[in-house]
Amino acid sequence: MKYEEAMKRLEEIVAQIEGGKLDIDMISDRLKEAQTLIKFCKDKLYETDEEVRRILEAED
Repeated sequence: MKYEEAMKRLEEIVAQIEGGKLDIDMISDRLKEAQTLIKFCKDKLYETDEEVRRILEAED
C-alpha cells in the first residue's frame, strides 16, 4: 500500500464515522482499521525522514 492510498482510506473512514453512517460494530471495525493505517503512515513518514537525512549527510 502507498502512503497516499492509506491517507485516502483514513479520510473515507473519518467521513463515515462523522456522517453517522455506521452502526456501533462497524465503528469499532473502522477504528481498528484506522489504527493500523495510522501506524503504517507514521512508519512510512519516519522511514522517509531517515532516508532523506542519510542522503543529505552523504552529500556533506
